[in-house]
Amino acid sequence: MVAIFRSAERAAPSTRRRYRLIELAVLFVATVAIVSALAFTSPWSLIELRSYDYLTTLDNPPLPEKGPVIVAIDEPSLGEIQHQWPWPRALHARLIEQLRAAGAKAIGLDIIFSEPAAAPENDDALQAALGPDVVLAGDETLITTPQADQLVRTEPLPRFIDAGARVGIASVGLDGDGVLREMPHYDDSFAAETARAAGFSVPQPGGNTMMQSFGPARTYPTVSYYQGLDPKNFLPPDYFRDRIVLVGLSLQTAPDVKAGAPDTFATPFTVHTGRLTAGVEVQATILDNLVNGLSIRHAGVTVTLLLVLFGALAGSLAVYRDTTWWTAVAGLLVVTLFVAGSYAAIRLGQVFASPVGPSVAFLMVVIGQAGFDYAAERRSRKQIIRAFSQYLSPAMVERLAGDPTQLKLGGDTRTLSILFCDVRGFTTIAERMKNDPQQLTTLINRLLTPLSEEILACGGTIDKYIGDCVMAFWNAPLDDREHAVHAVQASLQMLDAMDRFNEELRLELAARGEEPYGLRIGIGVNTGDCVVGNMGSSSRFDYSALGDSVNLASRLEGESKNVGLALLIGEETARQVSEAYCTVELDRITVKGRTEPSPVFTVLRNRPSAEDLAEHQRFLSAKYEGTLSTSDPLLDQLSQAMPALSPYYAMIRSRLP
Repeated sequence: MVAIFRSAERAAPSTRRRYRLIELAVLFVATVAIVSALAFTSPWSLIELRSYDYLTTLDNPPLPEKGPVIVAIDEPSLGEIQHQWPWPRALHARLIEQLRAAGAKAIGLDIIFSEPAAAPENDDALQAALGPDVVLAGDETLITTPQADQLVRTEPLPRFIDAGARVGIASVGLDGDGVLREMPHYDDSFAAETARAAGFSVPQPGGNTMMQSFGPARTYPTVSYYQGLDPKNFLPPDYFRDRIVLVGLSLQTAPDVKAGAPDTFATPFTVHTGRLTAGVEVQATILDNLVNGLSIRHAGVTVTLLLVLFGALAGSLAVYRDTTWWTAVAGLLVVTLFVAGSYAAIRLGQVFASPVGPSVAFLMVVIGQAGFDYAAERRSRKQIIRAFSQYLSPAMVERLAGDPTQLKLGGDTRTLSILFCDVRGFTTIAERMKNDPQQLTTLINRLLTPLSEEILACGGTIDKYIGDCVMAFWNAPLDDREHAVHAVQASLQMLDAMDRFNEELRLELAARGEEPYGLRIGIGVNTGDCVVGNMGSSSRFDYSALGDSVNLASRLEGESKNVGLALLIGEETARQVSEAYCTVELDRITVKGRTEPSPVFTVLRNRPSAEDLAEHQRFLSAKYEGTLSTSDPLLDQLSQAMPALSPYYAMIRSRLP
């Protein structure tokens, strides 16, 4: 199954690449079509406008120098003047005269005087104070009825216009979310007429332009109305000299959005403060935009669609090869670049090209392809689980399925720890059950099950079953830095499982009145370089390991019966597990194909004393030199000191002359 899965993956890389290109092409076209269609809807426009709010208020642009000064009709003025609103027009006339005397270049009254005053002398006083340096507010209102749309224009009294005062339309247009962003489209807007009264040349209003805000409410220099009536006593010298002065309602405490107030508006800064800005301060902002050429043009539909195309293309390139966690990083970076580019266009070119369209297009392609890849990953995960569930523990299969990049198949050279386990005396048992092959099969399966479970529990990969023999290895297909330790751990647990199995078997045989017998196993473990991958023919193959280290592991398993111990390990395995287990050298064997003998070790569960280990080393030296005899007291001494090795010492004694 493993080989079939992997070979199928390798068989058609061009097909997978072709499918991916088709997926990307579909995502690209669908994304461009969907985002382009959404770009013409009102909700989308409002999202883009909200991005404009954040971008244009990101760095809190400074106020232009020598901008307008505001004389506010505010709470302190209402308290000082002691008149009910509306105030007598003679009071406004006095204010105009005081401001003019203080050196103001132009005076704009954001107040509509469209009806005669109750006291005619008040209108016379105001008319006498007016001149070409004064701008009075007008208003335009669109009244929509089922029959028709009617534009109603409200202007000051004709006598005030005849006195030389200018008229400026103070009406402003709000966007669908109630926020004031648009520059007025009137040629005779209040701000434009005030700028002209001050001697500035104001261009004709262009379509689709938005104002640049400079701060929240009360950003502009503001004094109270009563202070403007007596600037010599209340204000610094020359406070109004050569400045444009705008007069209008402006409360000291800016109202919030929920409370509201007359002649107040939400501006781009409202997203940060939740406060409304007075209409007179809005007029000051518009005036500065006109005089200093600071208004911002909307890029338009063509540029928006081109940016959507670019965003979809960038998304396609980002996921052209694969989608990983780096794709998320790239996505964050690209969206940041779109936002930074939009901000740079505002500041350097005074053009608003919304980052929403390209960002959404980019993310739609990336997320769409991630969805395709996730579906493919799920299919791959199921294939991996099916392929490896017979070879690895469930935890290892889950780990491999969760990160298939750890799967490296097909002839890799890796350092493995290989384990061989064989049942001792299996031929005798088979002869005993020759008339009941079903019972023999059941017995072997019962035996191999706990042994296999111990291998899988320690993270091993079961290579194959050869009759009553099990071959397993560690450090493939998943990396395992402690592979030698885990192989030895599995070996010791297999020996414990064997003891439990024999006890269960003894009780069963006794219950049936049969002659009891026990089973024994021999285990060989070796560590070394191997070739691991798909082995076999073109029609049938398995995931397996080959190499000299595998042969030595098999030889160690066979040699275990000759030394009287159940577990033998190779020299490299002993070196790697020396800190975790007590290893003792037993012999040296020559493997087929080698000229130098290889040391053979075993593992002791209980660590002997240093003196006993030194005595064992002296025993080995005598054994290798051929000076050991059956009467040597070392054999009895070591058998008592290290009872786990007593079968080994007894076998050595039996072989001595």
